[in-house]
Amino acid sequence: MKLSKFILVGLLFGIVLYKSEAVSWFRIYEMFHFQSFHMYGIICSAIALGIGIVQIIKWRHLKSLEGTEITFNPKDKTVPRYLIGGFIFGLGWALAGICPGPMFILLGSGYTVLIVFLSTAMLGTFLYGLLRKYLPH
Repeated sequence: MKLSKFILVGLLFGIVLYKSEAVSWFRIYEMFHFQSFHMYGIICSAIALGIGIVQIIKWRHLKSLEGTEITFNPKDKTVPRYLIGGFIFGLGWALAGICPGPMFILLGSGYTVLIVFLSTAMLGTFLYGLLRKYLPH
């Protein structure tokens, strides 16, 4: 019962992404060809909302469900990690026409071909776990 609220929020988030066409291959294709502002608007809205929520968490010293204060640890700002990681992520997104998050939404919508993309994304995550100590961080 404790996880039901998270499942409900995830379900609502999935419905919003599906109805806003954020998971549409055509919308992603338009974005990568700079033909439409639709996806850029969604992404910029998500970034602005995320920044706002993080600032509220920091200013109000909000606590997690366990009662501990939520803290954000600074990340190393090395250029290679973001360039290489961003390139691999963007290349996979452009080739597959789908971001990893919406894979689950489209799979739940009945697009069973996404099992292939989901399995390769999981394989990539597994390989990253194996090679992590050899990669620049």
